[in-house]
Amino acid sequence: MRIVALGSGGVGGFFGGLMAAAGSAEIAFVARGAHLAVMRAHGLTIERDGGRPPVHVPRVEAAEDAASLGRADLVLIGVKLADTPAAIEAARPLVERGAAVLSLQNGVTKDDALREAFGEAAVIGGVVYVGSHIARPGVIAQTGAMQRMVVGEYGPTASSPRVEALVAAARAGGIDAEVPPDIAAAIWQKFVFLAGFSGATAAVRLPIGPIRSNPHARELLRGLIEEAVAVGRARGVALPPDAAEAAMARADMVSPEMTSSLHHDVEAGRRLELPWLAGAVAEMGAALGVATPCSVAVRAVLGPRVDGVARG
Repeated sequence: MRIVALGSGGVGGFFGGLMAAAGSAEIAFVARGAHLAVMRAHGLTIERDGGRPPVHVPRVEAAEDAASLGRADLVLIGVKLADTPAAIEAARPLVERGAAVLSLQNGVTKDDALREAFGEAAVIGGVVYVGSHIARPGVIAQTGAMQRMVVGEYGPTASSPRVEALVAAARAGGIDAEVPPDIAAAIWQKFVFLAGFSGATAAVRLPIGPIRSNPHARELLRGLIEEAVAVGRARGVALPPDAAEAAMARADMVSPEMTSSLHHDVEAGRRLELPWLAGAVAEMGAALGVATPCSVAVRAVLGPRVDGVARG
């Protein structure tokens, strides 16, 4: 299976890097700037905490222009949500040559734009769970051991040959990969966790450990999660009865040092995905008549930073 990782950061670089290291799939990376230059010269490295050895792929196929990479069976989109329109145009030549497309981005509206651009048949649904980011050019840093991928077709049958091929390649790379019975519900379950986890870590500006151990910060985390569940159910999503408790249990299981990409972006003064996370819960809640006070508060706290904060 030939896969093009469009976006080679904490998601595309991480999951693509594991499959490339295992040789379970042919991976090509789309990157830019210093990250691309180092990948071309020295390959891609995944550093891990907890004393685990790094994963190094000494030689990778990498380019700035996706169209120059020829054909692919699958395009993994791992860019920030605000960059989705540009990613669609970058992926278009590959999809026109027969590639399927899978967004590993955050949020619950991520596949709408892909369907509009490429049609229903080209789009596979999916979510991933990992704590990772670009530590420096050519290096992805992972916090905690979680590296999970959930993928499936939309419609009555979640599995297909292309989904099974991806799952097999991911598992061979040490990724916990599975096909759920309902990928739409699985995407919302990830969103429930992420809306709380990202909102709390970014607003408090700490990793999850101090948040979940402080009773007041823990209530913020729980409130954000419960609001996302309420909004999802109001939208008709078949979330399980224990969706909120499962998300809290997941937050309690991860490494205390784990944080979110939203937190990393706040600390770095970069543009934020807030409008697609707590901001989306607040907006959908207002439209549906569902109270979301915690999400509204996080949106207010982080709102002035959405477009990034210049560093002196």
